[in-house]
Amino acid sequence: MTDSNKMIINLALFGMTQSGKSSAGNILLGSSDFHSSLAPCSVTQDCSLGCSCHLHGFMRRGGQEITLQVRVLDTPGYPHSKLSKKHVKQQVREALEQHFGQEGLHLALLVQRTDVPLCGQEAPSAVQMIQELLGHAWKNYTAILFTHAEKIEEAGFSEAEYLQEASDTLLTLLNSIQHRYIFQYKQGNSLNEQRIKVLEKVMEFIRENCYQVLTFK
Repeated sequence: MTDSNKMIINLALFGMTQSGKSSAGNILLGSSDFHSSLAPCSVTQDCSLGCSCHLHGFMRRGGQEITLQVRVLDTPGYPHSKLSKKHVKQQVREALEQHFGQEGLHLALLVQRTDVPLCGQEAPSAVQMIQELLGHAWKNYTAILFTHAEKIEEAGFSEAEYLQEASDTLLTLLNSIQHRYIFQYKQGNSLNEQRIKVLEKVMEFIRENCYQVLTFK
């Protein structure tokens, strides 16, 4: 918050290689700051911070219209096809301290493709990294962003049916983070419509947290 009529929210993206992190980041920013492409290997090699233009009158708070600005930290896929887990983790830790050390992080978004089941007995590597980097409060500052949600419709599922059929691993994770999740669709909506819908859900979670942030010092 720099003044009473403006709010800056800080977000960080985590997830496996080719989960759609960079593409999701571009939608959140309303730009093409992050390089995104289909590839048989990890595309993002370094952490990168993007900052959106001002969204005037995005919301109301205390009877006043608020201008919103979004800052998004894109991170390499974890695990990565070329970089070690240790290297990625250290790089992300330094980026969190550099960009959000003082102002704090409002929300970590775990990016997960809807057409790639989350299976296994242990928590996925990206979740483990979030737990290690955000500490014991990670559950209060994490949400799942389901990308390629149009695949659900193509398969004949509703969002509720998709979650009912989800793996125990995913359901356990959702329970841990108080069922904070967002479905991001690519088909049928303009990029701006996609962006507004996702940001509205993000702000809903941030309000539920009473606008608190997680700091890195």
